[in-house]
Amino acid sequence: MARKRKTDGRTPRRALWFRTLIAITACGAAVGVLAAYRTLSDDTATERPVTVDEASRLALSRLNLYQASPLKVDLTATEGGGVVVRVKGVVDYRTHRAVGSYRITGASGTSAPAGGQLDHGLIVWDTGGLGLAPVPKGDDRPPWRQAEHIPRSGWSARSYTTDPLDAGLQLLIGLGADRPDNPLLLAQSGARRLGSDRIDGRDYDRFAGPRAQGATPGTGPDGGRSPLTYWVDGDGGLRRVTMRMPGLGTPTTVEFSGRDGRAKLPAAPWGTG
Repeated sequence: MARKRKTDGRTPRRALWFRTLIAITACGAAVGVLAAYRTLSDDTATERPVTVDEASRLALSRLNLYQASPLKVDLTATEGGGVVVRVKGVVDYRTHRAVGSYRITGASGTSAPAGGQLDHGLIVWDTGGLGLAPVPKGDDRPPWRQAEHIPRSGWSARSYTTDPLDAGLQLLIGLGADRPDNPLLLAQSGARRLGSDRIDGRDYDRFAGPRAQGATPGTGPDGGRSPLTYWVDGDGGLRRVTMRMPGLGTPTTVEFSGRDGRAKLPAAPWGTG
């Protein structure tokens, strides 16, 4: 997809903040040697540092996503003013590409038509940007099948911005990796266990991710805690990720609901011809 590129050399503060988070989360090389905390697991305990086992499972979660691709995903982003964007689709971490459908709804009292829907369509995205296209009329097949029949010229492509939807799409496409993170580095960088939850009959530990570079523990509105929260099961399977955005009360949420072995991402949006 053709993408607009910035030429003035300036980086928005929120974009820099987001890239810093991804750099920390994706880092897989140990810096120094640090023994992970060996606190005994206790569901009734308050927030605490991760144990050795917990850091290891968190470190495996990105590799598990990569190996299970293509995966069914759901993303929900609140844009402010009562506007909510929901994306439902599949992501392939071997190619770092994703395709799905999007639906934008507004709060009651807005100029939205009946049902609150403001817009809907197809969406594709990768590490560099996203593309939008209308849904083919009368086509009720899965989004990846619909997208197969839209030529490259039928996609409206653009680079990422700093709004909650784009930040969520960037986060989602960067979560999978072909190797695990380093558990010692995760512990050193401030990963913490927040509690546990049961989702669809399965138990998950809830973790705060590594702190952003320069964040001081115990300071700031979240006590220096990472704005990223992960739900990881006993095998290192990642079920949910949330990301708190500056100035917004509702976090962007990414949900994984299993492998979709039938899915095949369309070539047209990324074609060169």
